[in-house]
Amino acid sequence: MEKLYSYQDFELERLQPKESTIEFILGYSKALSVIKYKKLEFDTLLN
Repeated sequence: MEKLYSYQDFELERLQPKESTIEFILGYSKALSVIKYKKLEFDTLLN
């Protein structure tokens, strides 16, 4: 008989990141600019 992979018996661990980590990620995402030209993508940091 087939094994059903959609049923998983595990608990998800809730992560509690530090406030400084969240601020770093938000600052990075605000500074990141992605420019698409034809089939190319250029990633630049604006600061």
